[in-house]
Amino acid sequence: MIDPNKLFQLSPGQKRRKLALSFGALERDIAGIAEAGSEYHFSSMSRAEYENALCEILLKDPKLNPTSAQKIRELLSQNPLDERRLCNVARNALLEILGTFPAEWDLVIAPHSAQIQSEERTCECAPPLVQKRAFFPGVCVYAEDIRSPFNLGSIFRTAEGMGAEKIFLSPLCAEATHPRAIRSAMGCIETLGYERVSLDELPVDENVFVLETGGTPIERFEFPSHGICIIGSEELGASPEALKRATYGRVTIPMVGLKASLNVGVAFGILMQKWTEALRRNSC
Repeated sequence: MIDPNKLFQLSPGQKRRKLALSFGALERDIAGIAEAGSEYHFSSMSRAEYENALCEILLKDPKLNPTSAQKIRELLSQNPLDERRLCNVARNALLEILGTFPAEWDLVIAPHSAQIQSEERTCECAPPLVQKRAFFPGVCVYAEDIRSPFNLGSIFRTAEGMGAEKIFLSPLCAEATHPRAIRSAMGCIETLGYERVSLDELPVDENVFVLETGGTPIERFEFPSHGICIIGSEELGASPEALKRATYGRVTIPMVGLKASLNVGVAFGILMQKWTEALRRNSC
């Protein structure tokens, strides 16, 4: 973060880049995920006052989108001040001017506090707080030949967020350690267990079903209390071997469009929502 008084000494391009970086650092600080040493540190003004000073500088930028400027002024006038939203709107307005639009992995996303369970410390010498991941026991997915690292990372992110216990990767799946997979997974590869296995190596006593066309519509499908859902490749869908292995059944997402096609990550998200909805309903 830079002292607002120093911004006036910079060229317009440098000023915008410094402002964007400062708003990003502020947003991470507000979200509680700032890296050590990058927390807000100006003692001469509060964080809200600092944000206000940066916004006043931004509002003088002749290239600022009028709609963004109006939104920033509205946010500045609110009481209490929504600091994080203000920083987010300002940062994205600057990125628009700079012609650098944020990718999925640039988003500032903090852990959902309601989903974090921590062990309490009983004394000063107790170990650090440990975050426990909640999930539906036995809810797993088999990703068969997902070639795009971005799609694979998206599947990890959805699986972790919706409460899958584990992901199985086929031998021809993209590497979970690929940089694009890591970026789109937003840290979920590190928190969700996964294993690379062939179809024949899946547990023989587990319910296995497949997400594919030509099956039972998803609103009528009887989801198992535990099992493995197979999702096929982006181009070919599930293999004949996978269809044969899916002894529990085949579930289909009805569509009416001309293309009648969904991105595999989007389709998996719909599947997981329906599956976990059924689990919650049946547990009541």
